[in-house]
Amino acid sequence: MNEYTILKNCVEIIKSRTDLVPDIALTLGSGLGYFSENVKVLCEISYSEFPDFPKSTVSGHAGKFVFGYLGSVPVALMNGRVHYYEGYDSVEAVRPVRTLALLGAKKFVLTNAAGGVNLTFKPGTLMLIKDHISSFVPSPLRGRNIDELGVRFPDMSSVYDPDLSTCVTSAAEELGIPLREGVYLQFPGPQYETPAEIRMASALGADAVGMSTAIEATSLNHMGVKVCGISCITNLAAGIAKHKLTHEEVKETSERVSEQFSKLLLESVKRMQD
Repeated sequence: MNEYTILKNCVEIIKSRTDLVPDIALTLGSGLGYFSENVKVLCEISYSEFPDFPKSTVSGHAGKFVFGYLGSVPVALMNGRVHYYEGYDSVEAVRPVRTLALLGAKKFVLTNAAGGVNLTFKPGTLMLIKDHISSFVPSPLRGRNIDELGVRFPDMSSVYDPDLSTCVTSAAEELGIPLREGVYLQFPGPQYETPAEIRMASALGADAVGMSTAIEATSLNHMGVKVCGISCITNLAAGIAKHKLTHEEVKETSERVSEQFSKLLLESVKRMQD
């Protein structure tokens, strides 16, 4: 079965459960699972209910779609994502975001937990992604191009939409939430990076590193979807931090700033709809 057929089948499963067509979709990274409590939920569908669909295996990632209304805005949430390092190839890892885009979502907010490379960042910093580096993971566009989704050689000059980014920066300003901007680099994982790899990332111009997001943004840009991205800097990267890196630290910091992060997302989505 080809990838486009798989995606269409996933869309039909969703349509059999709900009539809602999301205007905005959000991928909730580590620590943001409770954000769905802000949504008037109409329907939830576990990833496990889709044939040929990747399953989330990471603690803190529920692995389900949530459909409903955020205020008056029809939204779809990815409560937990799947990652390349879980054993899926890049095409499989972006299947959830592609499914929501094919369903009708025209705007997408990608969030993640990331390691800070920029020396001025501290754990708990929120960073608006202005660009990314995806050269260390296989492109989700490898193989035969799906012409129904996009062109063979999509332009990547402006993956992160300036208008959506402005919505986030203006929301942060109004709420008094400090927000930095920077470049995100996706490594394959699951191991944390070595100090030498972090020095390389810094030399390449990265401000933060993680194990997701860039391939999702690439696939959505290919489909003509407007994208913005926000990272929560949960820890200082290897060689900068003076202690060993753990997933517990990532979850702890994510949960500590989740209320502030949620407020920013709520106000940003409102502005994206206006």
